[in-house]
Amino acid sequence: MLNGIVVKAYNSYYYIQSGSKIVTCNLRGRFKKGRFSLIVGDEVAYTLTGPEEGIIEEILPRRSMLKRPMVANVDQVVLTFAAVNPDISLSLVDRFLVIAEFSELEIILCINKIDLTDAEVVAELVERYQQIGYKVLSIAAKLGTGIEQLYAQLHDKISVFAGPSGAGKSTILNAIQPGLGLTTGEVSQKIGRGKHTTRFAELLPFEGGGFVVDTPGFSFTEFKDMEEAHLMDYFPEISPIAPKCKFSTCIHYKEPQCAVKKAVAEGFIHADRYQSYLDILNEIRENKKGY
Repeated sequence: MLNGIVVKAYNSYYYIQSGSKIVTCNLRGRFKKGRFSLIVGDEVAYTLTGPEEGIIEEILPRRSMLKRPMVANVDQVVLTFAAVNPDISLSLVDRFLVIAEFSELEIILCINKIDLTDAEVVAELVERYQQIGYKVLSIAAKLGTGIEQLYAQLHDKISVFAGPSGAGKSTILNAIQPGLGLTTGEVSQKIGRGKHTTRFAELLPFEGGGFVVDTPGFSFTEFKDMEEAHLMDYFPEISPIAPKCKFSTCIHYKEPQCAVKKAVAEGFIHADRYQSYLDILNEIRENKKGY
């Protein structure tokens, strides 16, 4: 048997990349009976039934699964924001970070368009999130600044880019690999890439190894699946302080003798980050009321 990765699923056909080839496969009948959901990103073993056709014989264990978009084995998320044009919203950055933490993904925070603002502004942004423990890259995609450093982080990994419109995600990907947003040649013809006829997630290969998830309408802004008691776990600067609160049930809102609120007052936790925590906490509560 041969091994490969599902780069696209459409109309009960699975397009498996194995080396530099794309093989169109069907699922062996036993998987259909078991109602196993094979998704983009799954690693499989298959046998050939023709030069470019095959049958999937085995589905290998998943390392991770992202629910929206539904993609298996994603290694990391690149949260992409523009420093200006549009102006960066720190509360929106925090919302994206929380969902990425919830999804248990490695996180790269990418600040684009640094050429359009003062270096001091960029340095402050980078320091703000590096102090929390996040990996932050500052780039100017149109000038090629920082692109090599970003590409080095994508090598041999499955990455998903997320962020608000206007942040320059497409520009960044085209700077990394020109034409990546609209691949050409045999692979393009075989899987219909470039026609924009599908709304399903798809993996696009980097020439040097690795994939990027391509899917329309990707959003990281919903908290419906979260529990308020676990929200603190998705703030790296809050979770280690939380056990010091007097009450084990403390959610760091209105409770007395709260170590987190004390840390905010003393400047160990940034007040804006704590406000983001409260905003998301209230949103989770409102969501629960709606059920």
